[in-house]
Amino acid sequence: MKKNILVIVFALLSFALQAQKGFKLGFHGSLPLGENNEVVSLGAGIDVGYMYPLGEVVDLGIMTGFTNGFPEKFHTDVVLYDLPNIQFVPVALGLRVWPSNSFSFGGEIGNAFGINEGNEGGLYYRPLVGLLLGAQFEVNLSYTNVILDGEDWNTVNLGVLYTFPPKNPY
Repeated sequence: MKKNILVIVFALLSFALQAQKGFKLGFHGSLPLGENNEVVSLGAGIDVGYMYPLGEVVDLGIMTGFTNGFPEKFHTDVVLYDLPNIQFVPVALGLRVWPSNSFSFGGEIGNAFGINEGNEGGLYYRPLVGLLLGAQFEVNLSYTNVILDGEDWNTVNLGVLYTFPPKNPY
């Protein structure tokens, strides 16, 4: 039931945001850090959001998406077994500062809901830096941390973000 509710909320938010100015859609790849590296080999996800300009320099909005950590396969003398995918749906407040026409920094903070069995999710934050490659495309580098019960989920991410309509350079 929890999965169905999150999927419905995510779908409705995506469709509602698509009709608005400032809608963003992106994809990212992730490399796990620390203890996650023993459980997950790679990660991938989508980012969806709406950013509203508060002026020429600052944008504020809401971001969501889906992140999937692909499991590592472990070999022992007797058994080959697979671990489950690690999956999150973050819902966060986003802030971006544009000190120049093509460079931004900022972050997101909120909650990441765990989707896979046994994953309750936790506090989510994601600092990032971005570089515009034209009026609509951005490449960004970010660090994601989800504070889980007893451990953290840490990844470093490289992503591409598309803005509808294009952000006006200042």
